[in-house]
Amino acid sequence: MNFDISPVFISVKTSITATVITFFIGIFAARFMSNYKGKLKNILDTVFTLPLVLPPTVVGYLLLLLFGKNGPLGQFLIKFEYTIIFSWPATVIAATVVAFPLMYRTSRGAFEQIETNVVNAARTLGASEWKIFYKVILPLALPGVASGTLLSFARALGEFGATLMIAGDIPNRTQTIPVAIYFAAEDGNMNEALIWVIIIVIISMIVIFSMNIWFQKGTKKARKKYSY
Repeated sequence: MNFDISPVFISVKTSITATVITFFIGIFAARFMSNYKGKLKNILDTVFTLPLVLPPTVVGYLLLLLFGKNGPLGQFLIKFEYTIIFSWPATVIAATVVAFPLMYRTSRGAFEQIETNVVNAARTLGASEWKIFYKVILPLALPGVASGTLLSFARALGEFGATLMIAGDIPNRTQTIPVAIYFAAEDGNMNEALIWVIIIVIISMIVIFSMNIWFQKGTKKARKKYSY
């Protein structure tokens, strides 16, 4: 049996990239929504959370409408002789979209639980809003941010439906581990599918364990710094 390990590298690279993107966009959206008091708050919150409740195939279909050759973004990219569909960036887009709500919801909850007195005290000391966010709010919200990051990575690593629709199953290019498991099982190669299952479980455990240790250390430092 010729065993191609390229899905491992594709999955890890896709998951890490999607998690990094989701981390920054999710935190920005969560911070914005935790302070936003406008009339569109409920609508924006619904849009940000929607990929969490939609079936992955529906998310994939909507992405096809956007990035396909007849879609608005697809036609825009064609002008530069570039297409997203059935490429590695498509796997990143699919993973980012489905993972984003987890980062957004978890981080927003963490931000909204921070005592306003701590933030106001930093303002009275003359700290800028950016410094307050980076030095006070983010460390205090680290447990929630850590949970969102872990959930986002796990969701990105296990993404299947949207990835298959927008990126397809192209060996050495877009074939992630979940896609490899599906087609191996469909072809009756149950031993190969089992190997992929074991691999993705091991990768998930290593990453989650490592990130837990790292974030726990950061949380202890934050609690010690801001404890009274």
